Order: sequence, then structure tokens, then C-alpha cells
Amino acid sequence: MSNSSNQAVAKNGSENIEPEEVSIPVPWGHISGKWWGPKDIQPILSIHGWQDNAGTFDNIANKLNNNKISLLCIDLPGHGLSSHIPDGTFYYVCWDGIIILRRIVKYYKWDKIKILGHSLGGAIGFLYAATYPDEIDLLISLDIASPSVKKIPNLVTSTGNQIDKYLKYEKLTLDNVPCYEYDEMLGIVLDAYNGNITRKSAEILMIRGMQPASLPGKYYFSRDPRLKVSMLGFLTADLSKQYAEQIKCPYLNIRALQGLKNEISGHYEEILDIIKKKSSKFEYQEVEGTHHVHLNDPEKVAPLIENFLNSI
Repeated sequence: MSNSSNQAVAKNGSENIEPEEVSIPVPWGHISGKWWGPKDIQPILSIHGWQDNAGTFDNIANKLNNNKISLLCIDLPGHGLSSHIPDGTFYYVCWDGIIILRRIVKYYKWDKIKILGHSLGGAIGFLYAATYPDEIDLLISLDIASPSVKKIPNLVTSTGNQIDKYLKYEKLTLDNVPCYEYDEMLGIVLDAYNGNITRKSAEILMIRGMQPASLPGKYYFSRDPRLKVSMLGFLTADLSKQYAEQIKCPYLNIRALQGLKNEISGHYEEILDIIKKKSSKFEYQEVEGTHHVHLNDPEKVAPLIENFLNSI
């Protein structure tokens, strides 16, 4: 497997800068991450989507001015190279994310933070900005406005199925987890994303998303299989609107025109309308592309982010 996609080539006249791997201790292990850009500049905390990893921002980082902008792109628990949560526990991905961000803030002793989030990462950023509205400088959300909300009957009827799937997945160990050849694994990834990512994007994600198996030439997914079950703990539409009322920081939302589909029609727009009234600076942009347009076509997204940062 080639690691060429993991090499940083800084743009805008800056020196070539490769990301530094970081490891942040947590009670059950560590949170892994990639720090792009100068270490004397507080980084923008960058949070990936569900079952992705920190590599989702590699292409964006390469397009930003590495002399003036730093990114700390983390792997959420159970994703990428971060530790899986302890046996017998459940991933409540949005709520876990707030706590993880808070741990990172305390670890680095930051007073205020900037957040960039894609999909689940944007949902976590939304909740953090609403929970600590006086401790965030800005929030940038990619193809999401709030945590995904489900119709209440669907949440109720899916509960038992989610629990039973979790009990199934927690029995998987390195001794019985499926493993594949590299090209076979890439094919599985491309099928799972259903046309949302290119092969090159899949290769980038798999740099952190797969590990060598004990069998020569075979690999297994590094993410925790329990992450496949994550619907429990989702917000209702009304609760997400109440959180939106608390956000007052500068806010940029970039939406992919062929992006994430929402179960409740119009909810995305309702959340933006609420934030727009409260935010000190509000900006909304639409771009052609799929849910992972930031990874597939970073040239469509990076300038919007950089312009927004320069306007603050």
C-alpha cells in the first residue's frame, strides 16, 4: 500500500510541512490526531464524519495557507488510530464527541477554540458551540447543520434492533474480524460510500482506516465495528432547535448540492435560520459535489474556508 497520499505539500508559497502525529491521553487509552501547520498557532480543531478518520482533511490541509493556519485533525474514539472505548460500553457518538473535545481543550489548556467539522464532526461542533457558547471563536460545518434527527416513531421502533446489533458486533475480536486484500478492501469502502468518494479519497481514508492482519497481504478495518450501531441517543428535531438557539459565534456552513439527505425535510434550513439570527457573523455556501466534496474536490471548499477565516 502506498503512503504517497499522506504527504503534505503546503500551498500559497509556504514551506513544505508534513503533519505531526499527536497522541492525547484519555482514561481508556489515547486520541490520535494530525497537527498540520505551525505549532505556535492554536489549531482549528477538525473533526471527521462517522466511520471516517482524520485523513478526511488531508486534502483541505494541503490547500490552506500552512504559514497562517494550523489544523488539529483528530480521530474520534474507535476511529482511525484512536483507542476503542472499553468493552461493554456503547458509542453515543454525538455526546461522546462533546466530552472528547472538552478533554482536548483541558489537555491543551485552551480558553477558546475554533472548530471545523464534517458530517458527524459538524454535529459535534454544533453541540459544543451550543454547550459552551462563550468558549468558541468560530464554527465551520461541512454538509450538516445539526446532529441528524430522526422521526420519533423510527427512533422508538429501531431501539431493539440497535441493541441486538451492538451485542453481535461486540463479539468480534482480532481473531475473528474479517480481513481482506488491499484492493478488495478498497472495493468494500467504495461500495459502502455508494459513489460519495473517489478511489483516491478511499486510499487516503484507509491510511488510518486499515491495519495489517496476521495473514500476509491481508488487512482489517481499524475502526471499532460497534460504531456501526449509533442511532441510540439521537436528538429530536425540537431539541436540536433549542441547542441552535445557543450558538452565537461566527458560523460558516458549506453544503454539498448532492450531499447528505435528511429524514426530516426542511430541518437543515430551520437550524440555519435559527443560527443566522444569533450568530455574530453568518455565512452559507453551496458547492457542487457529494457529501465528501471536501475530500474529493478540496479546491471547491478550501477557498471558502480560508476566505471566512480571513474575514473574522
